[in-house]
Amino acid sequence: MKVENLKIYTKALIIVDMINGFVKEGVLHDEEISRVIPRQIELIKEYHDTNGLVVFIQDTHTIDSTEHKRFPDVHCIKGSGEEEVVSLLKPFTFLDNTICIPKNSTSFMEAEKFRKVVEDATNIREFDIVGCCTDICVCNGSIGLANYLDEHNREALIKVHLDAIATFNEKNRKEYVDSACLLMEQQGIQLVKKN
Repeated sequence: MKVENLKIYTKALIIVDMINGFVKEGVLHDEEISRVIPRQIELIKEYHDTNGLVVFIQDTHTIDSTEHKRFPDVHCIKGSGEEEVVSLLKPFTFLDNTICIPKNSTSFMEAEKFRKVVEDATNIREFDIVGCCTDICVCNGSIGLANYLDEHNREALIKVHLDAIATFNEKNRKEYVDSACLLMEQQGIQLVKKN
């Protein structure tokens, strides 16, 4: 992590799994997910212009990751290139105020480095969440974050941007996406989109 003083930030943009293994290549990729990249870039630029913290989450597994026993599609193996941020977003990973964090589960809140960021960035009052997959990693991570904040009596607004999230095979998974959105909303997470 190149960002040192996390206490200066009052807001954080979390970009979940916008990586090659879900957008460009591999068994779980769906190039249709790239349709949300322009809106994500708008939000990233806004965050950099206003000195907000930007966090890229990268699904990264080993071949023997337990997740592959529950979900048999082996994906995003470290060193394969699938775990790398997609090329349209990659330049933003090198800017100031940006952190890249690998995760080995369907919830970014379970990644030790991400949890440390949240623990140290005690002045954050707003989390904006974008990325994929809506019904898995976006949902699980957002609800996990809401639970963490409740457990530690920290008040912060969590917003998931509907125009900046997607999932693979989305047309055939509409019921999962709808259910995920309902669950997030039930947990007090705001579902928003640009006018």
